[in-house]
Amino acid sequence: MGVKILWYVSGPDGSVPWEPHGSWTNDFAQFKAQVKNIDQLGFYGALLATDQHESITLTATLAPLTERMKFLTALHPGLISPTKLAQMALTIDKFNQGRLLFNAVNGNDVGLSSFGMHIPHDERYSFSYEYWDAFKKLYEGDHSGYEGEYINLAPRPQMPGRGPIPPAKNPFPLWGAGTSEPGVEYSSKILDWYLSFADTPPRLGDKFRRVGARAKDNGRQLRFGTRLQIIVRETEEEAWAHAQWILDQTSIETARRLAGRQLGPDGLNAVIESDDPKVHRRLEALRAGRLPEVRDLEVYPNVWVGPSPFGFDILYPWAGTWIVGSAENVAERIHEFYAQGTEAFIISGWPLIPEAQRVADILLPLLDLDHEFEVPTFVAEQHQAQLQHVPDYIWPAELDHLKYGVKQ
Repeated sequence: MGVKILWYVSGPDGSVPWEPHGSWTNDFAQFKAQVKNIDQLGFYGALLATDQHESITLTATLAPLTERMKFLTALHPGLISPTKLAQMALTIDKFNQGRLLFNAVNGNDVGLSSFGMHIPHDERYSFSYEYWDAFKKLYEGDHSGYEGEYINLAPRPQMPGRGPIPPAKNPFPLWGAGTSEPGVEYSSKILDWYLSFADTPPRLGDKFRRVGARAKDNGRQLRFGTRLQIIVRETEEEAWAHAQWILDQTSIETARRLAGRQLGPDGLNAVIESDDPKVHRRLEALRAGRLPEVRDLEVYPNVWVGPSPFGFDILYPWAGTWIVGSAENVAERIHEFYAQGTEAFIISGWPLIPEAQRVADILLPLLDLDHEFEVPTFVAEQHQAQLQHVPDYIWPAELDHLKYGVKQ
């Protein structure tokens, strides 16, 4: 048994997509290039997150362009009925070799209320359990109805000569997360793959063991994965030089805004208690109007909390965390995560296409992959040509000046 390596499919893209000068929004040609890239390079699949594009529609659009990759499609439960979702999932799977997966996202109060979903945070996990329980039964062909506190479905009559679409996989493996007490209980009862934002390997392992024990108490067994950004290069020096370049491209205003996701309403005025001197140095730098030192953002060997599209994790590893280093050291760190229970890694590097090519070339061959197909072998000359000549449609013309950021 090895690791599953997934990439990321996203509309927002760029060398530093959290900054206006280093970002763009992908069009259909660029989405097509992203998934063809992932499909051909040896990745298990990719996460299609919830952004400006509707994720199920995007999956149905892109899946026919590929042959192998899995589409881990993020979805907020309750925005459509579980009956309709099961019908959509069965349809997509029927015509795409059963390659659809769902990442169950419980969302936040503000975002969901704009869709008409007003169930409070903790209660939403009880709702989500019933929703996904009903979905799984429907996907597997059980149309006898469902009676719950939140989900009530009448039996679905079958029309003569129109039998249900058979499931492409049984059971349907559900991915998702939940860190709060209600979230852990929900996860232990309904998920098959439990995901968490990154941490150091030992702390992430501790979390997975706690959640795994809860699942065992509920008579179930979970598998575990994490989400990371990545900078991998031929040498350690090259990788950290690119991390420094990313830091240099980030304005202090953006850094403070991204850090605010962890600091809360008091922002940089928040009183932070920590025994880690690096945490205080990071805070002092931002308060003084400057960025922290690149190595003050390293919280564990090769684990870096520099700025990313998902935050600036100055207090502790979270949504914006990176793994940075030479191919050998990054592979060693992934093996350490795996030894602590992490079997799936959803990673991204920016821009998405050339960094996926780099990862496939120099990192994937060093890993024991639990994938259904072999990693293509790239010679060094092909790799260099791919990075130095990025197809024109990947780079909007007004951002040509950013091409130097791809290869440091």
